[in-house]
Amino acid sequence: MAAMDPTKPSAAANLGRYRRNLQGEVDSAALYRALADAESDPRLQQVYRRLASVEEAHAEFWTRRILGAGGRARRLRPGLRSRLLAWLARRFGAETVLPIVDTLERSDVTQYDAQPEAAAAGLPDDERSHARIIQAMARPPRGGLTGGELAQIEGRHRGGGNALRAAVLGANDGLVSNLSLIAGVAGADLSSHAVLVTGIAGLIAGACSMAMGEWLSVNSARELAQSQIAVEAEELRTFPEEEKEELSLIYQAKGLTEHQADLLAHRIIGDKNAALDTLAREELGIDPKELGGSAWVAAATSFLLFAGGAAMPILPFAVLDGPTAVWAGAALSGVVMFLIGAGTTLFTGRGVWFSGCRQLAVGLGAAAVTYGIGKLIGVAIGG
Repeated sequence: MAAMDPTKPSAAANLGRYRRNLQGEVDSAALYRALADAESDPRLQQVYRRLASVEEAHAEFWTRRILGAGGRARRLRPGLRSRLLAWLARRFGAETVLPIVDTLERSDVTQYDAQPEAAAAGLPDDERSHARIIQAMARPPRGGLTGGELAQIEGRHRGGGNALRAAVLGANDGLVSNLSLIAGVAGADLSSHAVLVTGIAGLIAGACSMAMGEWLSVNSARELAQSQIAVEAEELRTFPEEEKEELSLIYQAKGLTEHQADLLAHRIIGDKNAALDTLAREELGIDPKELGGSAWVAAATSFLLFAGGAAMPILPFAVLDGPTAVWAGAALSGVVMFLIGAGTTLFTGRGVWFSGCRQLAVGLGAAAVTYGIGKLIGVAIGG
């Protein structure tokens, strides 16, 4: 009997890998179909459906591999992450989840490189061809997508996905910081009233600080964008020929011939408002109608998110007292921290249990450190 090669994966290991690959393709196909249904632009719908078809072909490939290895081809449902992203797309629009989808795609782009069956079937090339398909469709001579739409489909549009990430992390900041603050005060053996007042003060101070910081950040970004647009307007007024040449070069880079690009640039420069809008978008990458959004809305959102997270450790004080309220606050905070960690899997692609437990360990670890420091300070002050 020939000796088994220890470097060769077992049949069971291969079968498990095939099933994981199949689940990933089912997830991707379902998500792209949902994005197509949520998208109003027919051209973007076509891109999403094309991507879904590629993923479905990959799923069929892995189904055949499972059957060939003696396994059963069960009908798989999309995973929780894909179902949640699909729901967000249907509820808030495909643009909302595009940055998240882009992150997931980038993390998976090399997953087939070391799998011989996938490499032989050309699956790695298929995964990488998605970007090339989109780029090809973005070229104006083919009647394809605009540069902004290409940025959307590639996840570079600074829209809802980044806001969703900020929402999760903002609530987490409030929760961990206020839980640590309350733990430190409780460690000093202060009264329940003192702990509650400290928690409320921490909530208000932290939320105001976050709101002010967000307002300054967004407002500064808006002022910078406005300044850049003003400079572009002055250059357009003073050096129209140079700006027309820049615009022509931009369109040539997008795939137009020199003649086509010159004609288009000449037509756009003839309308000063259209020229400034186009130069802001194409040269500066700025949408003059948005300019990063409202600073006041950003500040209010940041305040509410931080306050919502910071409220978790002090909610039990409404019905409990003493150490019981402190421990109940820690328990409630722990549950919410786990859920926040699980929520980050939308951006990272890691497992729910791993991310949730990691977030829980970090948050409770910070609280434990401050509790210990508070205990030492309390002993030192109390004698």
